[in-house]
Amino acid sequence: MSALFAVPLALAEDGEQDAMVAAGRAVFHKCEACHTIDSAKNGFGPDLHGVVGRKAGTVPRFAYSDALKNSGLTWTEDNLRQWVVDNEGLVPGTRMRHVSVSDPVEQDYLIAFLKSLK
Repeated sequence: MSALFAVPLALAEDGEQDAMVAAGRAVFHKCEACHTIDSAKNGFGPDLHGVVGRKAGTVPRFAYSDALKNSGLTWTEDNLRQWVVDNEGLVPGTRMRHVSVSDPVEQDYLIAFLKSLK
């Protein structure tokens, strides 16, 4: 286990959710080159504020691929896990450049962070 996650796990006894969100913020660094968490703007990718539970391809002012707009997906925890492992496998024809988060623990952290963005 990397030192990056050792501190949040050690803090889990005092505030497990806060620790998971903090660890997820660290994992989010893999995403923030393209995505923002500012609901007022999009980056190269759409803003991820409120993504958990949102229908895919619906952020205003963002030009989604037809594949994602027509996917019928809702960003459930399960769909987010599949997406971060293999987005092209989940939605063939998407334009998102793939950045794999295949470690289930990192996925837990990332999803906890994304769920905190309300």
